[in-house]
Amino acid sequence: MGRAFEYRRAAKEKRWGKMSRIFPRLAKSITIAAKEGGTDPELNSRLRTAIQNAKAQNMPKDNIDAAIKRAAGKDADSYVEVNYEGKGPHGVLVFVECATDNTTRTVANIKSYFNKVGGGLVPTGSLEFMFNRKAVFELPVNDSIDLESLELELIDFGLEEIEEHEGIAYLYADYTNFGSLGKALEDMGLEPQKAHLQRFPTNPVEFTEEQIADIGKLLDKIEDDDDVQEVYTNMAN
Repeated sequence: MGRAFEYRRAAKEKRWGKMSRIFPRLAKSITIAAKEGGTDPELNSRLRTAIQNAKAQNMPKDNIDAAIKRAAGKDADSYVEVNYEGKGPHGVLVFVECATDNTTRTVANIKSYFNKVGGGLVPTGSLEFMFNRKAVFELPVNDSIDLESLELELIDFGLEEIEEHEGIAYLYADYTNFGSLGKALEDMGLEPQKAHLQRFPTNPVEFTEEQIADIGKLLDKIEDDDDVQEVYTNMAN
């Protein structure tokens, strides 16, 4: 899972390379978390994770503070988290996670992206079983961390697998164990540089380079949308 995850992560980061794209997404995640569970990171684990992820992307502290203050303001936007599912070029399956203050606008935009490439949206829930949702924690590895011992200690908290790649240990668990695994790491004094939920295709499909180019045009359009937070496909390559 780890290598495939790394490939998709690298591909996505290449498309999301501009800070003008990724910072607003991170800020929105912080605002949503703060509005939902309060502005104190010590009492709000979701906010704490959102801040942690923002710092991992070198988001300035002023931006983080502004996103938190925005949630406490009288005129704070009320974001709704919604998912859209569709089929794109060459039958690729696409799962889109959004956070929006206007679902009418968002669904119209997402629908248009699919329609322009000969694809279309499918009923909500149609693709849910085509993806496994996992909690993923990225933990920097040093000489004081024994991954085998760590794995044994965390199994009771939902850990399914650990893979190490270029000095980072990727810890995988079912998404329902996100909180318990995160709390276990915190109690052990271990601070992941990033923690998030990721959807992995249950039956990855190989596409040709030409097909990937066509699919990439759709993904670029979707990921450029300000309301989009995450995009997943069933591409194996």
